[in-house]
Amino acid sequence: MRRFSYVIPKSLDEAISLMESYGEKARYVAGGTDLLVKLKEGKIRPEYLVSLKHIPSMDRIELNQGGNGHCILGALVTHRMIETSRAIRWSYPILHDAVSNIGSVQIRNVATIGGNLVNAVPSADGAIPLVTLDARVKIQGPKGSREMELLHFFVGPGQTVLDRGEILTEILLPPQPPRTGSAYIKFGRREAMELPLLGVGVLLSLDEQMRHCTKARIGLGVAAPTPMRAWQAEAFLEGKELSEAVLEEAGKIAAEESRVRDSVRGAAWYRREMVRVLVKRMGMRCLERIKALG
Repeated sequence: MRRFSYVIPKSLDEAISLMESYGEKARYVAGGTDLLVKLKEGKIRPEYLVSLKHIPSMDRIELNQGGNGHCILGALVTHRMIETSRAIRWSYPILHDAVSNIGSVQIRNVATIGGNLVNAVPSADGAIPLVTLDARVKIQGPKGSREMELLHFFVGPGQTVLDRGEILTEILLPPQPPRTGSAYIKFGRREAMELPLLGVGVLLSLDEQMRHCTKARIGLGVAAPTPMRAWQAEAFLEGKELSEAVLEEAGKIAAEESRVRDSVRGAAWYRREMVRVLVKRMGMRCLERIKALG
């Protein structure tokens, strides 16, 4: 592995300034779980690694920030911090579902949610629940800051909208309506320590009578080059009285919307069939969780 210098800035401005100075010779690093693999394999050969780990406040979880019910996840929050947060498990169970199955506990102790998003692989478990939750992201760079929907952050496999020197700093989660349930499943040949064949997240909200769907979100991973939403299936569900048959139909629509492909790890027809099955299954789990809220 090529030798490199490890630089530790103490602020966002310093990190961005360093990146401007080093240019193409440098890369940002957070948890480093993905980047170090690329270094060892010789896929990247930076002369400088600019660490983000010592920048204050980028590893915080704040719920109900400003009293508006929003949740802020700093980009350096680790998967393990999310997994062990009771507040996240209560307010955003779909996110807890996802991070609990990423790698091993040792990996989850260092891997960050921001790194998972910036890596932008189609199989990123952290991205699908956040897309399903309508998350937004904040970005800081040489030209200032900007905010956008997470769904539009991804532009292709391994590619994001980040320009040179920009840093993903925060993930913003909106509050969820009453009587809302959400769930995520990582589907693969094994339950852990393997990339998913498919990732499916579903969120459902019910009216006061606990019958009709007032809000539906369906996020799919490894079903397209980037994380996607099943817009037509969501529109089909909203306003409907929910039942197994209705969720079954939503699964069929989502399967037709998916853009799955053949790969060495799974055939497209099989992935499409599993979208149909898992959307219904996660929809039923959402209803169970809503009932459990009382």
